[in-house]
Amino acid sequence: MSQSPRRALIVIDVQNEYVSGNLLIEYPPVDESLVNIGRAIDVANAAGIPVVIVQNDSPAGSPLFAIGSPGWELHSVVGSRPYDHLIHKTLPSAFSETDLGQWLAARHIDTLSVVGYMTHNCDASTIYEATHRGLAVEFLSDASGSLPYANEAGQASAEEIHRVFSVVFHTRFAAVVSTARWLSAVEEGVTLSRSSIPASNQQARQRS
Repeated sequence: MSQSPRRALIVIDVQNEYVSGNLLIEYPPVDESLVNIGRAIDVANAAGIPVVIVQNDSPAGSPLFAIGSPGWELHSVVGSRPYDHLIHKTLPSAFSETDLGQWLAARHIDTLSVVGYMTHNCDASTIYEATHRGLAVEFLSDASGSLPYANEAGQASAEEIHRVFSVVFHTRFAAVVSTARWLSAVEEGVTLSRSSIPASNQQARQRS
């Protein structure tokens, strides 16, 4: 029988900037993802799964996430709930220039469950680095979110960005699941599986 995963739930940058500030999450709808983030934190706390809160910091006067500004503050969905560790970061990955790696290792965590914002930026950076550090990763796709981009390289909707990153994560980097599926896995003490690059490619070729 396989051993139950030793999970930690990491809640990335659930700050007012993404909800009522200058960088609004569009897909999935932020009101829905906030509810799921709250559900995940509640279940983690009840199950004894450590909860790590991550807060993005920018210098005073910055247009986004300026320390002490309303947009920098944790959203009440997160700020009103118990957690085990708080990390302040200035780079996309929650591992970069923080104690996250050591904190997880000291608690023998082998699986990182990721929620929060943004799917394609801080979530992605953290997921990739967690994989490189040998951790299993779970990404709760309806407890996260993206926003649209347009620049010299082209444009993409929030839905496109979130969907494509989720598909890419599931090929190699993280088991991408709904919050409901993650809650069931926690209750059952089971590991969530991802696909693979060749399997995902083969399935796509069969559909074309």
